[in-house]
Amino acid sequence: MQPTLTSARLCLRPFALTDARDVQRLAGDKRVALAATTIPHPYPDGAAQAWISTHAESFENMREANFAVTLREGGTLVGAISLLDISRKHERCEVGYWTGVDYWNRGYCTEALSRVIPYVYEDLKLTKVVARCSAWNAASARVMEKAGLRREGLLLKHALKHGKFEDVLVYGLVLPGRGEA
Repeated sequence: MQPTLTSARLCLRPFALTDARDVQRLAGDKRVALAATTIPHPYPDGAAQAWISTHAESFENMREANFAVTLREGGTLVGAISLLDISRKHERCEVGYWTGVDYWNRGYCTEALSRVIPYVYEDLKLTKVVARCSAWNAASARVMEKAGLRREGLLLKHALKHGKFEDVLVYGLVLPGRGEA
């Protein structure tokens, strides 16, 4: 069963189908979709329910862990953070995140990422976290840097977004003392 994680201001919990309307509203904002490499715009009806309905099996099979990022006070959904492509063999995962526009510039992504990193290392026993963002997305790059990830590379013309190829920055973090064969 997927755990709930908490930080000073946030609760990272499993998504519920009742979150679907808020996911569609928040992620459906064109500015959120533009900043994320995998969020469609317009956000199709039923897509949030379909996405959420895959979470339990994905976690059970340890492929992904998707967390609803909510405020500790009041429980308002502000975004999502996901551990993707979890690889036991290579002891790594990729992290992806988004936050609704009304919650930008408040440090929620950095706080959520800083909370999932210890979970990745201590609970999942993985060695490395990787993350990516469009090269133009300085705000997302800052989130990764503030959480301790370091830029590892630039993938030229790596993602096709709205009919245009974008360069993608790659960041990573290896737990100190780990990564030795």
